[in-house]
Amino acid sequence: MPMSIAIEPTTACNLGCPECPSGLKKFTRPTGNLKKERFHQLLDELDRHLVNITFYFQGEPFINPNFLDLVKMAHERKIFTSTSTNAHFISAEVAEKTVASGLDQMIISIDGTTQEVYEKYRKGGSLEKVLEGSKQMVIAKQKLKSPTPKLIFQFLVVAPNEHQIEDAKALAEQMGMDEIRFKSAQLYDYENGNPLMPQNEDYSRYRLGADGKWKIKNKLLNQCWKMWHSCVVTWDGKVVPCCFDKDAQHPMGRANEGFKAAWRGEEYHQFRTQILSGRDQLDICKNCTEGTKVWMEA
Repeated sequence: MPMSIAIEPTTACNLGCPECPSGLKKFTRPTGNLKKERFHQLLDELDRHLVNITFYFQGEPFINPNFLDLVKMAHERKIFTSTSTNAHFISAEVAEKTVASGLDQMIISIDGTTQEVYEKYRKGGSLEKVLEGSKQMVIAKQKLKSPTPKLIFQFLVVAPNEHQIEDAKALAEQMGMDEIRFKSAQLYDYENGNPLMPQNEDYSRYRLGADGKWKIKNKLLNQCWKMWHSCVVTWDGKVVPCCFDKDAQHPMGRANEGFKAAWRGEEYHQFRTQILSGRDQLDICKNCTEGTKVWMEA
């Protein structure tokens, strides 16, 4: 049984980021919010196995009105909890409720240190709201004398913002963040180049081949440890193999029909077998590589 799962609180999002199906509103699956009853059922089946729950897949978690109730339910069962947010919905009141929920870690997306640069990727977003939400989280932790959640700025490095990396480090320290991470961007259309691709290849998932085409750096070996220790559960209960299956096109079963049946079922067995024999033939694996760099811990 899995040690770690990602839970999707919602598929809805207030932004329109160009490399995100949620932001582009291009899902083929329905949009909705995870219900407390469905999550409670899943916890009852998995809590004795789980070490970690990430409350994020697609969408902005704080759009789900029950989001912090879900976090509290997991925290009460002594499971490590984390989330990723664009921080547009974090007021002083929400910040205190977030700290009180027991959330262990919060990743805040900040892909620019000026509004002009930030909105080039975070379409429709407000850097002012991100900074205010981040500030309120720091204040709430101090007020409630809580060491958690750990606050992490995540900077998705793309061509429009790569010149602000040093500024981002300084901003994270100034704001009182615990850490800042610089992450490479997954691009859907990259073979002929992409205007979002950074010039510094250290921050790119892709390299230019001898044939003039861009290729993913990952060698795509026939292995993936995540297939045996973790998975994703969508807001409506689909069990999918990993976070690269953004549109849930590889459902392994439904959690509300018994998670164990899905985890140990024939669909999962066949998918894992394909991973071990020809991973490069799986669409969701072809653009898979880990590119996070941690540069500063405040």
